[in-house]
Amino acid sequence: MPTLETMTAGAAEPQLERPAKVIARNVNVYYGDKQALKDVSLDIEARSVTSFIGPSGCGKSTFLRCINRMNDTIAGCRVTGRIEIDSQDIYDPALDVVHLRARVGMVFQKPNPFPKSIFENVAYGPRIHGLARTKAELEEIVIGSLQKAGLFEEVKDRLDDPGTGLSGGQQQRLCIARAIAVSPEVILMDEPCSALDPIATAKVEELIDELRENYTIIIVTHSMQQAARVSQRTAFFHLGVVVEDGLTDSIFTNPKDRRTLDYITGRFG
Repeated sequence: MPTLETMTAGAAEPQLERPAKVIARNVNVYYGDKQALKDVSLDIEARSVTSFIGPSGCGKSTFLRCINRMNDTIAGCRVTGRIEIDSQDIYDPALDVVHLRARVGMVFQKPNPFPKSIFENVAYGPRIHGLARTKAELEEIVIGSLQKAGLFEEVKDRLDDPGTGLSGGQQQRLCIARAIAVSPEVILMDEPCSALDPIATAKVEELIDELRENYTIIIVTHSMQQAARVSQRTAFFHLGVVVEDGLTDSIFTNPKDRRTLDYITGRFG
């Protein structure tokens, strides 16, 4: 099997301000006979926000799901190439996928709280992963996670109420609290604000900016304004390939590829 070094040979060196947390080389994804991703190579900077942008069906969500192997759950899906997190091949057959998904949390497009109380939504992950030995430790994790998600002050008097009874924006922050409760290193967000109103969107974007101090965050978004607001780096996907990636300011003000310029100026998408 080729090493990451040989797969990197000839590739342009990424200009990262921090070390790369996630490194992908020559990633291809097939759904049956259809190829959804073609030779995607990308470095994701640690403790920063990277946005994936591009038109619908371009492969950005497919690649996002490769990073915690969610595509494994799709019948007929096949992934080739290599993805490493902290130099560990996440497609190594010996890797514990459950452990990987604790390290790499996921927040989906539509808020999906469990049909449980607010407290139990956040406690679920730490409980099944054995992260708390006592009830007091579990409470500490739950409260800390809700605080990090900017939700605790709004729900502290109703932790036993159903999570599904919260507003859409609160539900999404509850899902973020649930994700960070198991102490992930990477948080994947697949259009986390697309179902939210502008006020709730602003709160989630504020939260993303705060969380990047401690987590590597990757966000798929159809909103170029959102990508410009929240991310330090941006990758533009089109027809299953990464056309270009780099500092967000550079991608939006001085793109190197005509296809990127056409997309960000609204000529297609």
